[in-house]
Amino acid sequence: MYLAAEGHNPILPIWQEMVIGSISFILLVIVLLKFVMPRMEAMYQARVDAIEGGLKRAEAAQAEANQLLEQYRAQLAEVRTEAAKIRDDARSDAEGIRQDILAKAREESDRIIAAGKEQLAAERATIVRELRTEVGTLAVDLASKIVGESLADEARRKGTVDRFLSGLESAGAR
Repeated sequence: MYLAAEGHNPILPIWQEMVIGSISFILLVIVLLKFVMPRMEAMYQARVDAIEGGLKRAEAAQAEANQLLEQYRAQLAEVRTEAAKIRDDARSDAEGIRQDILAKAREESDRIIAAGKEQLAAERATIVRELRTEVGTLAVDLASKIVGESLADEARRKGTVDRFLSGLESAGAR
């Protein structure tokens, strides 16, 4: 073995190995092209389809999301408009109620003042009547003491009291 190897140039390959290597390489390429490459191509195509389909689905989902966003914005604007209208209606209703309450309060105040004035006038008239009677009685008693005669007669007493009170009123009016 060693002698046969001595005649062989180490740079040049052995031709039998080259033939076997070439045949093995050709068989390997045929197996790869026939069995492995179609599978790889199918997997590559499936991957491309999945990616392209995913992109199309993503674009469709994006378009749908944009459409929903626009619908949401339109609904939001509509709701804001409606809320503003409701708020304005509530303010006008509140103002109307306020005006009604103020009007009722004024009416009640006027009624209470009128009732108070009437009651005051009635009490004044009662007090004036009582004072007239009392002043008349005192005046008659005083006049009786001054004059020295009894003014027991009711008609005389009444006439004297009325004259005295008219004199007081005319003196008070000046």
